[in-house]
Amino acid sequence: MSFVEYGDTIKDGDTAIVFLGHESMFPVKVQHGTVTQTKYGVIRHSTDLIGKKYGSKVTCSKGGWVFILHPTPELWTMNLPHRTQILYSTDISIITMMLELKPGSIVCESGTGSGSLSHALIRTVAPTGHLYTVEFHQQRAEKAREEFREHGVEHLVTVTNQDVCKNGFGVSNVADAVFLDIPSPWEAIGHAKSALKAEGGRICSFSPCIEQVQRTCLAMEEYGFTEINTLEILLRVYNVRTISLQIPDLGKAAEDNSSTGFDSSSPSHQASPCANLQQGTVQFKSGVPLREVVGHTGYLTFATKS
Repeated sequence: MSFVEYGDTIKDGDTAIVFLGHESMFPVKVQHGTVTQTKYGVIRHSTDLIGKKYGSKVTCSKGGWVFILHPTPELWTMNLPHRTQILYSTDISIITMMLELKPGSIVCESGTGSGSLSHALIRTVAPTGHLYTVEFHQQRAEKAREEFREHGVEHLVTVTNQDVCKNGFGVSNVADAVFLDIPSPWEAIGHAKSALKAEGGRICSFSPCIEQVQRTCLAMEEYGFTEINTLEILLRVYNVRTISLQIPDLGKAAEDNSSTGFDSSSPSHQASPCANLQQGTVQFKSGVPLREVVGHTGYLTFATKS
């Protein structure tokens, strides 16, 4: 099993996603002799998972059932154990596009954190690219190495435990792109420039506060970066549902009554098709924004090495 290569069959040692519903899923490490508890009952790894195909419908001990999904960076982002605040797919997608990443790209990242963006970057640059990720916190760096090894992508990533603001990324003049998600990104702009290839390399900095963005932009200008721009991605989700609305009375029946001289109080008029139509309702699909929407996450500042 690998996060960048698909496998049909669940094997011992795999990381799989137990899917109970769109709002309820969680990762599990498949192991012989292990059981996993769900609200629908017990899942026995040896008999219910190992050897089955990914996407299978598995019946639990209480009679309920779940689906077992192959892991992807998107599913991992939704289910990973949080060691830090993470980036979600909305920001990850624009970062991948604006950094112009593709298979074979060399990317430097700091900090690694919970590895949400890291998995997406690895999948994008595979099979011939490489990710150099730097994490200041030793325990988080060790945990990231362990996860990359378990997920079958350790050959595509190098994890370094050091302070990127003081010691840089450990590589020079090779990176196609650099991503910064640290408290003071302006202190790492010089090291980012050194890590980038001779010209044309792209850099992105994620910061939650506009004051951080201002200092970072000034540092980028100082080090000769061009095409500096900052943007913010806000996601607005719509709920598609069926609604019923009353057909409006446009006065047509009243006009017909006056022109024909009919008595509006007569039973024949009250039962007319036109009157029934105007008193009815019509159903149709409508998109309605949710009452609560995801607000500000952070500012993304992009620039190009001149």
